[in-house]
Amino acid sequence: MGKNYEIFDLVTAVEKAEGKGTTFYSWLDVPSSATTAEISKAYRKKSIHLHPDKNPGVIGIQERFARLGVIAAILRNPDSRKRYDFFYKNGVPKWRGTGYYYARFRPGIGTVMTFLVILTTGLQYMVQKLNYAKDVERIERIRHDARTTAWGNRLVPPEGQKKVRVNLGGRIRFDEDGNALPGKMIDMVVEGENVYIAEDGELILLDASSATPASLNNTWFVGLFRWFGSIVWRREKSGEKETADNTSPEDSGSETGGYDSSSSKKARRMATGRAGGMRRKAVKNRKTAKAVS
Repeated sequence: MGKNYEIFDLVTAVEKAEGKGTTFYSWLDVPSSATTAEISKAYRKKSIHLHPDKNPGVIGIQERFARLGVIAAILRNPDSRKRYDFFYKNGVPKWRGTGYYYARFRPGIGTVMTFLVILTTGLQYMVQKLNYAKDVERIERIRHDARTTAWGNRLVPPEGQKKVRVNLGGRIRFDEDGNALPGKMIDMVVEGENVYIAEDGELILLDASSATPASLNNTWFVGLFRWFGSIVWRREKSGEKETADNTSPEDSGSETGGYDSSSSKKARRMATGRAGGMRRKAVKNRKTAKAVS
């Protein structure tokens, strides 16, 4: 197969350098039925014409001269000429096999790593989407069971709130007598169309937003990138803090007047409020996930 690859490369190189449609025979100016002696004579004549010493400064002349010698060697060898004649008559295949393209366009380590990153990140994102769909389906099932238990057979929402216990299902268990035991039970509150999880005296709304949607930010590569970014950011902040700590009180007082401005106090209050909101939301999501898991 390697000899075929050599012929494929030469055919491509000859057509690129000498013109499309140029063959080994036409370049030597001999017919395809030429004898070995005729091919050798044509080669000597062509090699004198293409010799680099007779073509000083001509771009690519050395490559053409070397290529001519390889082609003449192929045509003067009965086995390799028979191989070339097959492709000469039937044409060089457009698809030359994965081995051919891999050997000539072998990807570097950077290309391989980039491909693996894209592949694994894409697979992880697809898994997230599948898990999100399953979580939403499970949440809707739990909501349906809770409303059915609270509303009764007529499926009419009662006034006010109604506390119910819902079976989350799970692995079937049996007692010592062989009786089936219910799965994990959870206290829930139904109010109209809304369903809440009752935990530690707190009502947590259960709906599709409780599930975590698929996001590229939750993939390993983006997470790793953000982690490195946070390290750089903390180092920069620590450097700024050290610079501020090294500043004398007199300099600090001259710039700020010895007290914080109202705008800086307001900014800190807003930042504290946002941080508190984010913490409350994170706690809520953790409680919801823990309750339905």
